[in-house]
Amino acid sequence: MLPKLLPLIPRGKRLIEPFVGAGSVFLAADFPEYVINDANPDLVAVWVALKSRAEDFMERASQYFTKDYHSQEAYLRVRSDFNAELDRFERAVRLPYLNKFGFNGIYRVSQRGVFNVPYARPKQLPKFPWAEMEVAAEKLQRCMVLGGGFAGSIDLAGPGDVVYCDPPYLDSDSGKSFTGYTGATFGIREHQALVASALEAVVRGATVLISNHNTPQTRELYRNWDIDEFFVTRSVAGDAQARRQARELVAKLPKWFNVPLCTDH
Repeated sequence: MLPKLLPLIPRGKRLIEPFVGAGSVFLAADFPEYVINDANPDLVAVWVALKSRAEDFMERASQYFTKDYHSQEAYLRVRSDFNAELDRFERAVRLPYLNKFGFNGIYRVSQRGVFNVPYARPKQLPKFPWAEMEVAAEKLQRCMVLGGGFAGSIDLAGPGDVVYCDPPYLDSDSGKSFTGYTGATFGIREHQALVASALEAVVRGATVLISNHNTPQTRELYRNWDIDEFFVTRSVAGDAQARRQARELVAKLPKWFNVPLCTDH
């Protein structure tokens, strides 16, 4: 998606990502400063560790990328330790292993917050991403890292800021969207609240972009926004036959947009 998305993101003094996830946009974009946020505390812990304890973090995390941990028994043991661990840094050092050795590289938790992704049975021993983490650690020095709901980071947006939102998607025409990144739900009410926060940020002088499925429901949600639409190939589905092209959109509200005083949302 990046080759289609990056040209839509205007230049600015700071990029704010309320749903940073794995940081694909953050790491590919070129801004003087950044604010990244996510509701997943374990993911945030990885970003914090790379920002403040990069060498220690990478040394510890890389120890799991050996033949001793290349088995279902080892994976289930590390997953159990991860779920039982309370220290955020200790959980963070296990997460790259669980991501690379777990099914399809996904992060999924139960409603009780228990990480439950099964072992992927990789044929070859996955390599630890030293170079990518070193690049990320360097870029994070120009970045504020936050954790929690999206509102706090969007509230920081003002003149010259660009906000890019990649929230859990609404359902597409072909089925339900995966939203199990945390134990909480993210449905239409949360999307409406996101739109409201976006409108307030635009009033303060920011530019806001939001990605989602391209459906009548989302087009109604972003009514009066600028819309760019395209197809994206998805590869997360467990069934290879389900890994098809999806219709997506990016809705944009420029800082000069005439925001109405009252909206239906």
